[in-house]
Amino acid sequence: MKRRTLPVAAALVATASLLLTACGSGDDGSKGNDKIAGADQGSETPSASASASGAPAEDKPDGVDVSLPKDMNLVFDWDKPKEKNEAAAMADAANFMRAIYHGVDKRTTKDAALVTYSTGNGLKYGQTQIKVRLDGGWTATGTRRHYQATTRSASNGNTVEVAFCVDSTKFYSKEVKTGKVLKGAPSISDFDYFKIIMVKLPTGNDLWQASHVYVEPKAAKCQ
Repeated sequence: MKRRTLPVAAALVATASLLLTACGSGDDGSKGNDKIAGADQGSETPSASASASGAPAEDKPDGVDVSLPKDMNLVFDWDKPKEKNEAAAMADAANFMRAIYHGVDKRTTKDAALVTYSTGNGLKYGQTQIKVRLDGGWTATGTRRHYQATTRSASNGNTVEVAFCVDSTKFYSKEVKTGKVLKGAPSISDFDYFKIIMVKLPTGNDLWQASHVYVEPKAAKCQ
């Protein structure tokens, strides 16, 4: 039986109706003036510094190691927005996703990358996803695709909603002790629709952090 690679934590995941009423559909990529859920969430200065790493420069944005093992491949199949803040927020949303699996690989919920790219409920979400893996004795392997991304800016200029689909049909859990890969037949359960509220760190260094994470599981629109 295939186990989900990013289990949904009920306390941190919004329902589909909440996504539509609080965040907007986001399907057209427009920058509507309606309020973005979580837009009032402040950001915090990361309290943990990255340790020295042998990772190449492209795996260390902002000097923080988000490198992953060769068999753990996160693909971000999307175009960079023209608007500067939205492009930066989208890039760091990808780094947030990498940070979660970097924590899974390093077997810790206190990884510097996660602290750097998330805050508040976003940090709690990331820690929950890592902890599920640690408690189950699993890591991950395969390819996880992120696509159909849209961005939407709040009027305050410091908040961007980044929405995208995730395809985990070729991404599996792997038992750490035995190395056994837990595979199963692809299904609608392998498709999720994410909306991540990214907030700008108030230091002028273009760092954005995930403050809220909303997930619509079994997302047919992502198939």
